[in-house]
Amino acid sequence: MNYRDFKPYSKISSLTLGGGGIGQVWGETTSEEAIKTVHAAIDHGINHFDVAPMYGKGEAERIIGKSLNRSDADDLFFTTKCQLGTLPDIQVYDKLNDSLTRSLDNMKLEKVNLFLLHSQLIEDHYKLYKFDEMRAKSATTLSCFFNAAIPAFERLQKEGKIDHWGIGGLGQEEAIIQALNHSQAPSAVQCVINPLNSAGAIGYVSEAFNPLAILSECQQLDIPILAIRAVQAGALTSSMDRSPHESGFDKSDFDDFDKAEPFRDLAIEWGESPASLAHRYALSIKGVASVILGVKNRTELKECVEAEAKDLLSDSEIQQIENCLKG
Repeated sequence: MNYRDFKPYSKISSLTLGGGGIGQVWGETTSEEAIKTVHAAIDHGINHFDVAPMYGKGEAERIIGKSLNRSDADDLFFTTKCQLGTLPDIQVYDKLNDSLTRSLDNMKLEKVNLFLLHSQLIEDHYKLYKFDEMRAKSATTLSCFFNAAIPAFERLQKEGKIDHWGIGGLGQEEAIIQALNHSQAPSAVQCVINPLNSAGAIGYVSEAFNPLAILSECQQLDIPILAIRAVQAGALTSSMDRSPHESGFDKSDFDDFDKAEPFRDLAIEWGESPASLAHRYALSIKGVASVILGVKNRTELKECVEAEAKDLLSDSEIQQIENCLKG
């Protein structure tokens, strides 16, 4: 396993075990297999774990708590999140603190190294392109973020409950860019990075959300980057291993799978699996400190570890991948 510079922690493994897989967001697994996957990740040299209350209604966090003892955790780094939404300023600290307290209890930790806003950032009067009725729950306005969330994060730091705070890098592009350029900028940002340049179902705030714009801004500002959606919710793998949600919420993920057929053909031509090539793509992007994995078992983890051990893609190979998806 290679390790990369990551300002909040000094060094971080180039792969992070995410909570989506072990929390059964990306298909079914068992608690036993999820725990063994955490242990295997550590054996492979992964030192960063990224979870959230939303992943299996806390299941991913509980898996971490069941997998590790206190001495194991000393050399590892942990990230969790809170979907804050938009609240009156006076309620923001309590919402963040209550969520964090539950997360720490689930993981059996005294603090987390990174605490992320898990809401989509928007300007105050911005209307969501889809699901605007979810606005207050799933989106945080800039005034709420600047006036209440940032001070709350700083208070949690002073209380020793978190080391650093950051944002998820999703929402309205203009709002995210304002947050990145604020005098109190996040310590890290999760950026959507995949050759489709697609956030899929979670890109519902804007009609044409452009993840590349957020990535480019982070690169220019030298803000540490954690890559998410490397396989775009399965669209860049050999097959979707889950059924579409009955609500139709994730239809765009399945549409992306259809769009990615040329990518799968190219992967076969190059002699590797689509998932392996997608992870190598994300690992090869400038400024990426770690790629967050959505694996749910040891088999999927092994494939990602093997991909990480390969050479980074050249600029011409990256261009060839991107070009194959433009047609």
